[in-house]
Amino acid sequence: MDDIDRELESLQDSDDNSDICAKGQKKPRLSLGNPMPSETSRETGFHRSTRVCLEHIREAMLHHRWQEAAEYMAFYPQMLEDLDEGSTPKYKEIIWRLSTEILHHHPNSTLEDYNNIYERMKHAGVKHYLMISLEHVFHLLLHGHIEDAKLQFSACGSWRYGNNVAQYQATKLIQAYRSLLDYVTWCDKKRTHSYTVDQDDSVSREMSNYFRHASANLKEIVKYPGVWDPFILSYVEMLEFYEDYDTALKVLNDYAYDNSFPPNPNAHVYLYQYLKRRDASRKRLAKVLKILHALVPSHELMLEYSSLLLQSEKKTDVQKALGIVLDMLDFACWRNNLDAWKRLKAVIQQLQCTEENWKTLVLDTMSGRKDWWPALHFTSFHASKDSVNPELMEVKASLKKVLCPDTLLKYTAEGGTSKEWTLGGKRKH
Repeated sequence: MDDIDRELESLQDSDDNSDICAKGQKKPRLSLGNPMPSETSRETGFHRSTRVCLEHIREAMLHHRWQEAAEYMAFYPQMLEDLDEGSTPKYKEIIWRLSTEILHHHPNSTLEDYNNIYERMKHAGVKHYLMISLEHVFHLLLHGHIEDAKLQFSACGSWRYGNNVAQYQATKLIQAYRSLLDYVTWCDKKRTHSYTVDQDDSVSREMSNYFRHASANLKEIVKYPGVWDPFILSYVEMLEFYEDYDTALKVLNDYAYDNSFPPNPNAHVYLYQYLKRRDASRKRLAKVLKILHALVPSHELMLEYSSLLLQSEKKTDVQKALGIVLDMLDFACWRNNLDAWKRLKAVIQQLQCTEENWKTLVLDTMSGRKDWWPALHFTSFHASKDSVNPELMEVKASLKKVLCPDTLLKYTAEGGTSKEWTLGGKRKH
């Protein structure tokens, strides 16, 4: 709808130029809601009719009158006959966006209607050819027309126009999704192969062919900086199936550590999950999660990171684990998570067993939090909410005086006397 609004505003602005008074001053513009643009002497009848038509389309769409919008839309494409070459590309994109949106919501739209619109808009100009084709493919895949989608991809592969950056990037994107479609077909063949009692060599050969087609493009695509998450996962899955573990690890390492790629927490998640499947060492797993912690300290894998640190023989790693869990609990999404609070208690207990000055270490780590942590975790409101989970309340209550020793906290059981739990789990009256 923003495209329609911008188009109407530009047309309205051209109308307002005719309202300039003889003294060179514009008439004051009063807010009159959303009136229909009026006819001006500078506007031809052709432009006036298409402008009013666009206004009616917008109103119909805003009120979900899709049949009415479709009827008006049948006339608006005459804007493509405008001889003003500067505005024609803008009209093409508006017609493309409006048409597909109306068909998406219209109760009687058919696949043939979509195909007609997409084909007409693809051949109305070359600027958006690849992106319209890709959207067309998505629609075909959504409705299960796999073979038709493959034909569209083949047409895109042979299409060439210009040598600008935008077209080059669109071509790479088309190649990536073509490879993803090969991967989907490979998965279907793999599933058929696994359910076959007598292993069919022809199915294995088909799988190998689809793997080669997919990997050839994916190998090149993942060299270009970008966020390629679904393509990386597909490529790695196929490589693992064929036991090419070295290549899979290289792909994931490059994706995670290549500085030319944008920072992407998922890249480190995928590398960690792969290494975990391959039974990598604790030290190597912790190294990957260390970077993930720097990017997303609230990530759910931080529980595993803190667990890996607790398994270390280094005392400093236990202190790091304390900071990791506290960083998680800085975020409201972990506020009522029992696992996070139990992990925090386990870390402090381990510090208590290994460090004489454990209280000082805890307070030093909490130094930047003492002003706002009580309000985040230890109010009477939190006590009321946590009372539905007695185990959570018990763990938090045992930690409140350790974490905030100099603060009067109202985190107590509803209507009860002042009861606290020590780190050992015994109640202190």
